[in-house]
Amino acid sequence: MSALTVSQDPEQSWDDLVRFWEEMDWPEGSKVEIIEGIVTVSPAPAFRHNVIAERIQRRLYSVIPDDWGIYQTLGIAVPSRLGMLIPDLVVVPLPECAESDTHIPAALAELVVEVTSKSNARHDRVSKPAAYATAGIPLYLLIDPWAPGGPTATLYGEPKGDVYRVLSAVKFGDPIRLPEPFGVTIDTGEFPVG
Repeated sequence: MSALTVSQDPEQSWDDLVRFWEEMDWPEGSKVEIIEGIVTVSPAPAFRHNVIAERIQRRLYSVIPDDWGIYQTLGIAVPSRLGMLIPDLVVVPLPECAESDTHIPAALAELVVEVTSKSNARHDRVSKPAAYATAGIPLYLLIDPWAPGGPTATLYGEPKGDVYRVLSAVKFGDPIRLPEPFGVTIDTGEFPVG
């Protein structure tokens, strides 16, 4: 099943767009994001997708400080890119007080992880990294089982404008190391493929 886009007035303000996103009655279990000003509704990810995210999350929990959290359904806002994104994983120091019940500013994140789905891989490869870099998120880990040429894991960092630098890229089966403040190696050989 593929993603669905929801049409809305292109003249809407960011606040109106967020209110629409927050107040609509979306299909249960779906992932609803605003990507470049377009509301996108995707089905729940496949089991293999969730296995990959869970394995990364398990490794991250062993190295993050006690006052940080790892979230799977947290909306992160990038108003300058008209984005309300829900990464597969986001690592955030626990905020003292959230301004909203539905999302946080993306700039609070230390790491975002996306696992591509066949139907919407372009978002994870192009649109989302541009938004994450714009927000200044230090690290972006893209796990791409659907990459042309075979499954890959790519770690991006050093954001400048809307662009990241590739810090490391490996094929599934090879380890990928996340730098400090994580200092952890993830074994991509544990990821299911196919």
